[in-house]
Amino acid sequence: MPPDRSLYATTPAKGWIPWTPLAPVLGLVFAIVTELPVDAVLQRFGLVTDRGDPIGVRGLMGFLLVSFILWGAAVVGWVLAIERRSLATIGMQRERWHAQLAGFLAGMGTIAAVVAMIALAGGYRTGAVFPAFGDRGALVAILILAPCFLIQAGVEEIVFRGWLLSAITRRRSLLLGVVLSTGLFALMHFSRGQPLLVTLNVVLFGLFACAWSVATDSIWGVVGWHAGWNWLLATGFKVPVTGIDADVPALLVTCTPTGRDVLTGGAQGPEGSVVCTVFFVVGIAYFAVRIARQRRGNRGAETLPPPCDDVAGGSPLSVGASAVSTGTAGCGIVHNAGVHFGQSTIAGADGHVDQTGNNTSSVDIRKS
Repeated sequence: MPPDRSLYATTPAKGWIPWTPLAPVLGLVFAIVTELPVDAVLQRFGLVTDRGDPIGVRGLMGFLLVSFILWGAAVVGWVLAIERRSLATIGMQRERWHAQLAGFLAGMGTIAAVVAMIALAGGYRTGAVFPAFGDRGALVAILILAPCFLIQAGVEEIVFRGWLLSAITRRRSLLLGVVLSTGLFALMHFSRGQPLLVTLNVVLFGLFACAWSVATDSIWGVVGWHAGWNWLLATGFKVPVTGIDADVPALLVTCTPTGRDVLTGGAQGPEGSVVCTVFFVVGIAYFAVRIARQRRGNRGAETLPPPCDDVAGGSPLSVGASAVSTGTAGCGIVHNAGVHFGQSTIAGADGHVDQTGNNTSSVDIRKS
């Protein structure tokens, strides 16, 4: 597969990556196979309805933990055992906890801003402030929900923006990966009779998460953002999160809908609001500009070969924050020479340079 179609780590898969049309179907099958037995068990203990909707805060915890852990385990197991590629190739690089933390804080900040804008526009009437602090049991439940939502958000990002997006990109293209992974994400969040604006916002949510993942070359930041967004939405304002009531008092302020559904999101909650639509459009535009700048920088780096005089000394040549790394001294043959610019590397495929200083090797662009 050409390197320019790679996403995340470029380590080749040693196993079989599913055909493009099959990949979304597999994602859906993984979800159904792991969800059905979990729903049966949770229904038996009175934690979910016959439609699979959580009942109360304990039902929500069980739904977020058991269902998503099994789904995530199935997908990760597939990646490791069948596709035989590392977790780094699905955006799960090591030592990215700081990206998760920053994303989590950003998620809380952005959903708080969305709710505040709805309230300022007359969509919510605010009531009691910090009511959850008067109920110790509710506070404990709210704290427990944080790792629950982190697991739920993490699994969704692993499945859609990690595995599915990277698998389709490796097979075909990044654009097709974004389209199909977002399409499956929207399908799995669809319910009969769902308003068009809610469906649009789910699609925009998926595109926003894809754009963040591509721009940062990792899923960790968007995992944190997704978790922080869902957790504070479920616990902070006594409003629904994706149509689900967490059944806990508001952590920050109680909000009662008073405006039209197009503003408040109705039964869906703020995620069905036109304010959320505006947020996602702006967020997608921001990451699109960031990605475009990165690609322009990569193309600029491709046009700058290492000068022969600097390579001959066999020592690194600083270029701003980048460096030209060299191998054997002299201008005859340079082994494994490369120019590093940001996240990209220009390297001679065979490393040969003739006596006149002209690079006769092909150029290979890879993300480092």
